[in-house]
Amino acid sequence: MDVIIAGAGPTGLTLAIDLARRGLGVRVIDKASEYFAGSRGDGLQPRTLEVFEDLGVLGAVLRQGRPVPTMRVHLDGKYVMDRRMAEHLEPTPDVPYPNAWVLGQSQTEGILRDRLAELGARVELNTALVDFDQDADGVTARLSTGETVRASYLVGADGGRSTVRKVLGVPFEGVTDETIRMLLGDVAADGLDHAWGYWFARADAPMVGVGLSPLPSTPGLFQFNAPLGEGEDEASLEILQGKLDALGAGVRLTRLAWSTVWRPNIRLAGRFRVGRVFLAGDAAHVHPPTGGQGLNTGVQDAYNLGWKLADGSPELLDGYETERRATAERVLRISSELMRKHREGAADAHERGENTRQLDVTYRTAEGRIVAGDRAPDAPVTDADGRPIRLFDLFRGPHATHLTFGVPAPDAPHAYAVLRPGESAPGPYVIDTHGHAHTAYDASAGTSVVIRPDGYIGRRTCPTGPVRNAPV
Repeated sequence: MDVIIAGAGPTGLTLAIDLARRGLGVRVIDKASEYFAGSRGDGLQPRTLEVFEDLGVLGAVLRQGRPVPTMRVHLDGKYVMDRRMAEHLEPTPDVPYPNAWVLGQSQTEGILRDRLAELGARVELNTALVDFDQDADGVTARLSTGETVRASYLVGADGGRSTVRKVLGVPFEGVTDETIRMLLGDVAADGLDHAWGYWFARADAPMVGVGLSPLPSTPGLFQFNAPLGEGEDEASLEILQGKLDALGAGVRLTRLAWSTVWRPNIRLAGRFRVGRVFLAGDAAHVHPPTGGQGLNTGVQDAYNLGWKLADGSPELLDGYETERRATAERVLRISSELMRKHREGAADAHERGENTRQLDVTYRTAEGRIVAGDRAPDAPVTDADGRPIRLFDLFRGPHATHLTFGVPAPDAPHAYAVLRPGESAPGPYVIDTHGHAHTAYDASAGTSVVIRPDGYIGRRTCPTGPVRNAPV
């Protein structure tokens, strides 16, 4: 066995898909007796949509999900305005998915499980990781089934109470704020148009209220969020209904499908790697839900780790912690600042900016408009037969891609060759008819760009010499 993954949430499933498509033997285990059923992390950021496209699940995500809805704001029971969390952006040649997407977490996990099954692997429920030890050659894991398993690597994607992290003895530094408690749930609501989201509050405290956001593919079901008062501990339909009634909402709730009481938990693991054992997702970092960053950061942890585990290079494996821990630290600052605004009732607490879309995540160590460590932009191009394709089409799959700009081609204003691993001669010419690729990559004649398997620039060489050499 190559890799054991503890935890079958979005992080563990993303990693399993990436490893399985590379031909690695993978086991995904989870202590739960049944699959999670609830919306919880329902916001998918643009960078996660790009990851899902590469993994072959974006079509299903787009079919089952929906754009982030506009919120209809009601104060003292009266409609006063419409409000959006973020400006709607049009796709561009380099950013095909500029807006967040809404899909309940259980639906996202179902799509990922289906994709994993297509690749010949499955989730093993009722199978907890009990203990493990490791040596120079691998990890020996003991499971709740009584089985002992040997694998080259172990990945803990087993949530904020991670057994893997605890066995490693890695500290989980941060705080749990007991002064803030939120009630979250999925409820059916009569009399509301499922095309809209809703915000109910008092006119004298417009930023403190109850939100109802429609869940796609489930007519009439909304995700509910509301602050809990002192002495309120039960996540019940009666408490939810009482909060709406107190605001004069005039909405009748009829069914509670899922609920939880949430407290701000802001923590970061001291290490993301100890030998042959790795932490990812909530096992490595937990975030406030503000900004919709947690699930997305975990998915991108997995996408960063998958190709590195497949390669097995010590330098690449060391790079996982370097790149992803810094990213998690940054995301924690963003979500914590949004939580502060929410707690203080700031007028812009609902607004989301560029930094929540996660397209600006970078592993760069050098300055420049676009350098090694930056996200590799998309662009529309045509192949040698004149058929339209995209750079993302060329990048898709478990390979690295080498783009050499400025290669001559008959009657083409812009062209470049595409090289795949093992090729010694220029690959097929691809024509950048409108120059979008050259612009996105700030590329002049002779520029050579290597794209890593996780969609980041690994090495970039220009006519004036190497900007930065990095392992690919």
